[in-house]
Amino acid sequence: MHGFDKEGHPVCYNVYGEFQNKELYQNTFADEEKRSKFLRWRIQFLEKSIRKLDFSPNGISTIVQVNDLKNSPGPGKRELRQATNQALHLLQDNYPEFVAKQVFINVPWWYLAFNMMISPFLTQRTKSKYIAPEQVPVQYGGLSRDGEQEFTVADAATEVTIKPATKHSVEFPVTEKSTVVWEVRVVGWDVNYGAEFVPTAEDGYTVIVSKTRKVGPADETVISNSFKTGEPGKIVLTIDNQTTKKKKLVYRSKAKPYSE
Repeated sequence: MHGFDKEGHPVCYNVYGEFQNKELYQNTFADEEKRSKFLRWRIQFLEKSIRKLDFSPNGISTIVQVNDLKNSPGPGKRELRQATNQALHLLQDNYPEFVAKQVFINVPWWYLAFNMMISPFLTQRTKSKYIAPEQVPVQYGGLSRDGEQEFTVADAATEVTIKPATKHSVEFPVTEKSTVVWEVRVVGWDVNYGAEFVPTAEDGYTVIVSKTRKVGPADETVISNSFKTGEPGKIVLTIDNQTTKKKKLVYRSKAKPYSE
């Protein structure tokens, strides 16, 4: 369970790629008894999640399930298919009122052929209309991550699509005597990124906060930075996408006043 969608539903992520681990796979699906034990555990997990829902007249009484099929064991794993179908039937037959949406992401081509019963529910990726980026874990393209962070899920993020071969700028206004803090990520990166402070005064000097550099897909997930100033102006982030693909940009910021 991690975060909420834009309507306030708790979100449950089912990560099938974990079953690439052969020992885990055998311990979970090797025979009918183990599959039954797994299903009991899965339903128990769902029921624990249901207890956290709000069943008041205007409360949120359903959850969203995101099924991540990246690196899911292939079509030869009959035991996993059986367990998956059993679980879906159990959920649809006994708990339909508790699941607001079933979203499938990273769906391999072979999955559709072997799971025709769920094909009407499939989508290739989690669309932003479902879950805000500040609620989505970093491994799924969002900003939410564990540990002590400057921002929380309460700090809303902005999501922008950068077209191929275009440059996009983001501006954060700065008042006198304040520190501006920001987070930015481009899903998959492979773009040039830079940041500078531009003072409002005409006789002021632009300050390079972060020298423009190429950020590769494996370099950083989220870039965090801050700038402290005693004069008004703006922070300008520049993201230069010279690839032939669209890029998703996610960012947020906040200003904190300070005294001498």
